[in-house]
Amino acid sequence: MSDAGAPFSTAVQPRRRIVIPLIVGCAFLMEGLDSTMIVVAIPAMAKSLGESPLRLNLVITSYLLSLAVFIPVSGWIADRFGARRVFCAAVLLFAGGSALCALADTLPMLVAMRVVQGFGGAMMTPVGRLILLRSFPRAGLVSAMNWMTIPSMIGPLVGPLVGGVLTDYVSWRWIFYLNIPIGLVGGALALWYFDNFRAPAPTRFDLVGFGICGIGLFLLEFAIENVGRPMIPPAIGAAFFPLALLAFYAYRRHARRSASPVLDLNLLKIKTFYIGTITGGICRVGLDATPFLLPLLLQVGFGLSAVETGLLIFSSTFGAMLVRAFSRRLLRLAGFRWTLVGGAVLSAAITAGFALLSADTPHWIIVLVVLLSGCIRSIQYLALNTISYADVPSTMLSRGTSVGGVVQQLARGFGVAIGAALLAVVAGPEHVTSDDFRVVFLLIALVPLISAFGFLRLGPTDGAEVSGHRARRPGPTPTGRSGTDDE
Repeated sequence: MSDAGAPFSTAVQPRRRIVIPLIVGCAFLMEGLDSTMIVVAIPAMAKSLGESPLRLNLVITSYLLSLAVFIPVSGWIADRFGARRVFCAAVLLFAGGSALCALADTLPMLVAMRVVQGFGGAMMTPVGRLILLRSFPRAGLVSAMNWMTIPSMIGPLVGPLVGGVLTDYVSWRWIFYLNIPIGLVGGALALWYFDNFRAPAPTRFDLVGFGICGIGLFLLEFAIENVGRPMIPPAIGAAFFPLALLAFYAYRRHARRSASPVLDLNLLKIKTFYIGTITGGICRVGLDATPFLLPLLLQVGFGLSAVETGLLIFSSTFGAMLVRAFSRRLLRLAGFRWTLVGGAVLSAAITAGFALLSADTPHWIIVLVVLLSGCIRSIQYLALNTISYADVPSTMLSRGTSVGGVVQQLARGFGVAIGAALLAVVAGPEHVTSDDFRVVFLLIALVPLISAFGFLRLGPTDGAEVSGHRARRPGPTPTGRSGTDDE
């Protein structure tokens, strides 16, 4: 409900129930396309700028570091200036940063513009999720998240294919130009359809907390990225981990004394938020490692081209769309507890299943396995995105999206870094082979499997207002005694 107490606009205008989630999903589409297209374009970008491909790691790292530092401030800015206004500005800033990246003729300029893009991205996705949460009643969140996942799933999955085609047949600069029309359309639609949610009396900005937290997030994100894509000697990079922990400890002490900390750790006292965010973050590490490892397996391990790889993994998008039709029904039937536990176990099984693939495996089998992976990932992300905010008070939603956005960003970085580090350790100094990927996929499969034990902490009725699930209550049995449902 809006701050003024008016009914949800999605209740008054049913068309907004689909339009608003799709517009928010466009922000995730842009970010997903951007991050995955750049990976396949790095060799061409390095050649054009006269740099070593290894130096181009800065193009990826600078964006991720910018995201990590600025996400915590997104909630406060949305409360201060209005969520619609901030979202529109963020989308246009991201698109504008993309245009400037395309015009860059030196590596320093490209890195600087990626930082601008990162600032836009840090505002864009958390504020978009905040608008979604404030536009729907709790009972409508599952359906809203469902529609949002369509464009957000498409970006990372078609990105390698689109990036490969643009780089090979046009120019790497067009991977940045592609964001401009999406940003302009998304910004215009957001201005038309979104309500300008804002806090009635925004709190004073926690500048000290932002500084401490920003330093900690910068050190941790840099250390994570350095594991998978070394930019400094590994021994020095490893020292950043304890330094980051010291910064987080200092921030925790500061947050306890602050009336309005930039990242409100009190949210972690809400069981569903803690499990959806922290336990869900562990699960996401395993889920986010797969999209990084699978294209490498198909290209490096099996010798397929970038276009062939993109066509094979595109089936994951269809899987995500297929489950949209019944995922809400599944949550209503099974509840969040068993949906998340089952999703974690099945994610582990599918990830381990990738280890069974070989260069001789028929392509239709690869497509089928990737399709199943897309189905499971889609349901798991939907459940995590909704259970995290099921019990968060409306007045704390902006703080919740900031904390959730930081954890998701770190989980994505950890997933890619752990996948790259395991591959480097297993392969050693030798050339990476398909056998090395088999070992890594089996190890990565353990991550979502471990998270399943954390999801068991959810009760049968946790998040029931959102999922519509109703556990059977004790009632008389044919013998006259009360019976219970053990779910």
